[in-house]
Amino acid sequence: MQNKNIVILGSTGSIGTQTLDVVRKSEKLNVVGLSAHSNIDLLETQIIEFNPQVVCVIQKDKAYELQNRLKAIKCKTEVVSGEEGLLITATLAQAELIITAVVGMVGLLPTIAAIKQGKNIALANKETLVTAGEIVMQLAEENNISIIPVDSEHSAIFQCLQGNAPSAVSKIILTASGGPFREYSSEQLQQVTVEQALKHPNWVMGNKITIDSATLMNKGLEVIEAKHLFNIMPSQIEVIVHKESIIHSMVEYQDGSTIAQLSYPDMRHPISYAIYYPSRVDTPYIKKLNLSRIQTLSFEEPRMDLFPCLQLAYEALKTGGTMPAVLNAANEVVVESFLNRQVTFMEIPRIIHKVMQKHICINRPTLNDLLECDRWAREYSRKKVEKC
Repeated sequence: MQNKNIVILGSTGSIGTQTLDVVRKSEKLNVVGLSAHSNIDLLETQIIEFNPQVVCVIQKDKAYELQNRLKAIKCKTEVVSGEEGLLITATLAQAELIITAVVGMVGLLPTIAAIKQGKNIALANKETLVTAGEIVMQLAEENNISIIPVDSEHSAIFQCLQGNAPSAVSKIILTASGGPFREYSSEQLQQVTVEQALKHPNWVMGNKITIDSATLMNKGLEVIEAKHLFNIMPSQIEVIVHKESIIHSMVEYQDGSTIAQLSYPDMRHPISYAIYYPSRVDTPYIKKLNLSRIQTLSFEEPRMDLFPCLQLAYEALKTGGTMPAVLNAANEVVVESFLNRQVTFMEIPRIIHKVMQKHICINRPTLNDLLECDRWAREYSRKKVEKC
């Protein structure tokens, strides 16, 4: 394998730091670009270690501070800022693969820009396809680029599909850990604290995705993403709760066979697979599966009555048009409000539902339509939060 030049958008987050751990263990990967929102302390450490050509800091005052720090140590890495800087980083001429690990809607425009420049995408930002799946996948086809999923569930499906005709697929089965409140009663869910919701039983993730996992919205967003990634009908996407997080997802074929991808919970596996695809490389730093020690794998249906975010996602996907973008925007605002202790855990789906009910859906939206609906949904969600 020849050396590969990569850019990591969101390098200081959970996926970004684990991606850099994969890079550390390879002599074939060169980091040419990094981005962070505001954590310039960690970003500076990454710059010193990996010597990228360009880094972007979304917060402009933090970018200026980082620039002064790098000048003081005579580091030649260029610092850019804001959304414009993110576009510059995502379209670096030397880059062959863009790993989009930023959180939220901010990942959409740099991903589109990278695709237009012919860059392959390792996608860990599910909001990109949730909000603009049809537009993004069409652009990928027109520009003959690959979008390789990094989410453990979509990576598993992608792997299970290899070598098989899409027409042979009966359904895909997304597994969900169920989050920390899988066995909670309705009364217990009313009392959930931020601290409890941030304690995921199996995965170490960023705050936003951890809350999404607790509400099952993360699985709902994955359902929407899967529809676009794999060009499959919503009725062919099933969610099953699998608390051990050993089977990361499955594909059922028309002949009755079901193929599953199994491994211990470690995001470095799907990250490595996405980076090196279509090759598989030796990863001695990832613990290999020992089924005799696991012994039991359990499955149960999701409790949509107590975790309605999953049902809301299915409804948004069924409606189509701008509704998934509105669902995503409302969720981002309300989850942030929950983390700031402005709303309760059970108010998250209630507010999202109210925003969806208020929205007048646009079918076959343009990118500008999606961006405008995103803006509207955030503004309306904030008004609903203020009334809580």
